[in-house]
Amino acid sequence: MVSSPVKVGLISLGCAKNLVDSEVMLGALTRDGMALTTELRDADVIIVNTCAFIEPAKQESIDAILRAGKLRQSGRCRALIMAGCMPQRYPIELQKELTEVDAFIGLNEVPRIATIVRDLLNGTGKSVYHSGAAKYVLDASAPRLRLTPSHYAYVKIAEGCNHPCTFCSIPRIRGAHRSRPLADVLAEIRMLLAGGVKEINLISQDTTSYGKDIGTSLSALLREIEQLDGDFWVRLLYTHPARWTDELIETMAQCTKVCRYVDIPLQHINDKLLAAMRRETDGRFIRDLLLRIRSALPEVAIRTTFIVGFPGETETQFSELLEFIREAKFTRLGVFAYSREDGTAAAKLPGQLPARVRRDRRDRAMATQQAVSRELLRGMIGQTLRVLMEREGEGRSTMDAPDIDGKVYVRGTAKTGEFVAVRITGAKEYDLKGETMR
Repeated sequence: MVSSPVKVGLISLGCAKNLVDSEVMLGALTRDGMALTTELRDADVIIVNTCAFIEPAKQESIDAILRAGKLRQSGRCRALIMAGCMPQRYPIELQKELTEVDAFIGLNEVPRIATIVRDLLNGTGKSVYHSGAAKYVLDASAPRLRLTPSHYAYVKIAEGCNHPCTFCSIPRIRGAHRSRPLADVLAEIRMLLAGGVKEINLISQDTTSYGKDIGTSLSALLREIEQLDGDFWVRLLYTHPARWTDELIETMAQCTKVCRYVDIPLQHINDKLLAAMRRETDGRFIRDLLLRIRSALPEVAIRTTFIVGFPGETETQFSELLEFIREAKFTRLGVFAYSREDGTAAAKLPGQLPARVRRDRRDRAMATQQAVSRELLRGMIGQTLRVLMEREGEGRSTMDAPDIDGKVYVRGTAKTGEFVAVRITGAKEYDLKGETMR
């Protein structure tokens, strides 16, 4: 009698970088002969890949573990594993608090997940798998089971971060910046293109630092991608304003396969707050950078994020940010209410603001952007955009990154994963409507 394969259910939380780690774990598990299930009640093993970026993300991770823990007690689940950023940062503390978890595994253990699962089921496993500071870097030879739709993928070009931002715990969790070899990144992209992928999203904690540690650069990578065969576009996410160069701007202008889209988290515009955040920029630098990018790329869509309610932020400084949002007219914009993260320099700063003030400023900033976005998108009525179809009646243009930006609702016949020309006929606050042109 042939025994049934071990069934594994995985919950992936957090950002696209974490999603890639989940894909690598699933690839390792299936290569080992395990079966995957989306029904957690049917799983022999449940893995929760956690996020620890800000307090709400940590709470979401703990809530997911507690829900899975109930299945550990009442269902067929034989092992509950907490993986990712939370156990990387708090391996000992979590072991004491979450007794329903069988194993906590850090980031270096991602490629070893199949062995860890087997050991746990055989009774030879450990409660904590943690080998110090994060040093793991993905390589193209690792099996990977993609969780994105077949027409787009995330390519993680580096790990870690060297920036000193006072509000952020990512360097403590993900370790120092380390780039993947350029040839390895290209090998992965070639495999994805051969499998029908139409959109390559380049990601890391700071994509603009790519290559600095291995004698190459993001510009060099983009030029190599431009030479690859196929009808596809490549999108640049998670850039740092202090690492933009004239060479990168020029390269983007020359590369036709690179989306006219840049994701630049600016965090604020007030000089005093930028200094307190240790963002390595000031207001003049930011305005000059936006001018240089828009001069070279007239049709560029710029996405940014801001933090409001940072310690010491006055109403006057916040008003300065609102005016900048109106002035800069970002195509896409997100706002975070400051989260006080233990172990960060900002957590010790005086002038910590009440949660209600932080939430109110977040809502006011988003309302300001909503008016900007409505005006920008209405101005696009009558234009024709190239749209990548996500599903029947819905797609994204070059100005829309997956999951975080708007949609183009399309009337007319078009297949999922197909590029189509769409004439824009209507606009809402964040989305467009149009019809296909054949």
